[in-house]
Amino acid sequence: MDIQMLYYALAVVLILVGVAGVILPALPGLPLVFAGMLLAAWAGDFQQIGWVTLVVLGLLTALSFAADIFSTAIGAQRVGASRKALWGTVIGTFAGLFFMPIGLLAGPFIGALAGELWHGRDVGQAAKVGLGTWLGIVLGVVLKLGLTFAMLGLFVFAWIF
Repeated sequence: MDIQMLYYALAVVLILVGVAGVILPALPGLPLVFAGMLLAAWAGDFQQIGWVTLVVLGLLTALSFAADIFSTAIGAQRVGASRKALWGTVIGTFAGLFFMPIGLLAGPFIGALAGELWHGRDVGQAAKVGLGTWLGIVLGVVLKLGLTFAMLGLFVFAWIF
C-alpha cells in the first residue's frame, strides 16, 4: 500500500470520527473533521485543496466553538440557570456517555436539574432550567451539524473543481 493512500485512509477515519464527535460531546468533532481535511490536503501536496479553502475550513471550525458556547449559554441564560446548573450540565453530559444512547440525551438535563436543586431552586424552576439548558445543547449540535455539512461540501467542491 502506498504511503499516500495510508494518509488518505487516516484522513477519512479522522473525518468520520469527527462527524461522530459533532453528536458525541466527548469527542472534538469539527476539529477532527478539519484535521482529516488538512491531512488529505497535505497528502495531495495541496494540489486539490489550497490555502484559501483551508483558511475557510479553519474559520468554520473556529465558528463551531462559538456556536457551541453561544447556544448552550443562550439556552441556560433564557431560563435563569445558576452556575451550579451549568456545572451540572457538564457533569451530566459526561456521565451520560456511560449510559448511551439515552444517557446522551438525559445526562445534560438531569445534570442541570440536579445543579438547580442543589442551588436551592424548587423542582418546577429546576426542571425549566434543565429543559432550557438541554435545548441549548441540542441547538448547538444542530448548528455544528450544519457547519459539518458546509465544510464537507466545500471540501468536496474544492477537491473536484
